[in-house]
Amino acid sequence: MNIKPVREGEELNQINLKKFLLENNLIADAESQLQVEQFANGFSNLTYLLNIENKEYVLRRPPFAAPKRGHDMSREYKVISNLNSVFDKTPKAYTYTENTDIIGAPFYIMSKVEGIILTAKEAHKRQIPENEFKTISNTWLDTFVAFHAIDYKAAGLENLGRPEGYVERQVTNWSKQYLAAATDDVPTAGKVMKWMAENQPKSYDHTLIHNDFKYDNVVFKDDSWKEIAAILDWEMCTLGDPLMDLGTSLGYWTTYADPDFMKQGLQSPTVMKGNPLRAEIVQQYALKSGRNVDNLIFYYAYGLFKIAVIAQQIYYRFKHGHTSDPKFAYLNKASELCCKTAWEAIQKKQIDNLF
Repeated sequence: MNIKPVREGEELNQINLKKFLLENNLIADAESQLQVEQFANGFSNLTYLLNIENKEYVLRRPPFAAPKRGHDMSREYKVISNLNSVFDKTPKAYTYTENTDIIGAPFYIMSKVEGIILTAKEAHKRQIPENEFKTISNTWLDTFVAFHAIDYKAAGLENLGRPEGYVERQVTNWSKQYLAAATDDVPTAGKVMKWMAENQPKSYDHTLIHNDFKYDNVVFKDDSWKEIAAILDWEMCTLGDPLMDLGTSLGYWTTYADPDFMKQGLQSPTVMKGNPLRAEIVQQYALKSGRNVDNLIFYYAYGLFKIAVIAQQIYYRFKHGHTSDPKFAYLNKASELCCKTAWEAIQKKQIDNLF
């Protein structure tokens, strides 16, 4: 896990935080020494590791100067709290507060899950051999299918979203968000938005969807790679079309067969040999879930476009001085690459061998 000292300007008020932990029975003494570090992997909500009284907790809060949309801590807390009882791959949720006087924003506390988060850096450091990626990808995909099969009504999450009309709303809303955050002229963005509006599916299944399911948002229990201990980053979880979820995951799924500019622009451990191609992931998902995947090009283009919007929104904050994290400096180029790749997929009617 990539844990580092807290970035300048993103510190937490430790006095207030210790008082909060005491009031919620998570520690015994507000004078206990608290060590705070920061997880460096994410591009959205900020995640901190709290070490106090020989206990470790994880704190999640929105980015500084970020709009509430997409960073709703109460929603994220509700999801994992409710799933604790029905899905064993959810971190334990302890407490949540709307009180912004404590650290300057709403936040919640959850358990730290032990295991391996497979970022691109972690995968290369471990020098994972090709044959192990078959197990890794199968475990990842089995968990994805199991997640989509959760009875969300039994979990008390039937009001989490509005699955009817989900696809149409997503196409409309992500297009509006892209235009609001645009900083560069990207002609393919307009082409993709127009095509999606005209080619979206009208009927689809309704399930829980994670909206950011990828290798580095799950915790593998150990390096046998046979079990996922927990899924992370629940901020965009809702009810909708599970194939929209799959499309987003495919958008991140760069492979060894992709050109270098794709692999560098969308860095992922999926580029290492042994990982399946995107079409193979789709074939296996269809087999394991029983779902029809005929409208695959739409879902892949949508997934890439959504990633483009997220990258562009973060770059917009960086360009306007709301964050100084240097890893955000070139996200406008990543956004452009996603739009270009989506348009190639649409034109060629395929999701591999695009360039």
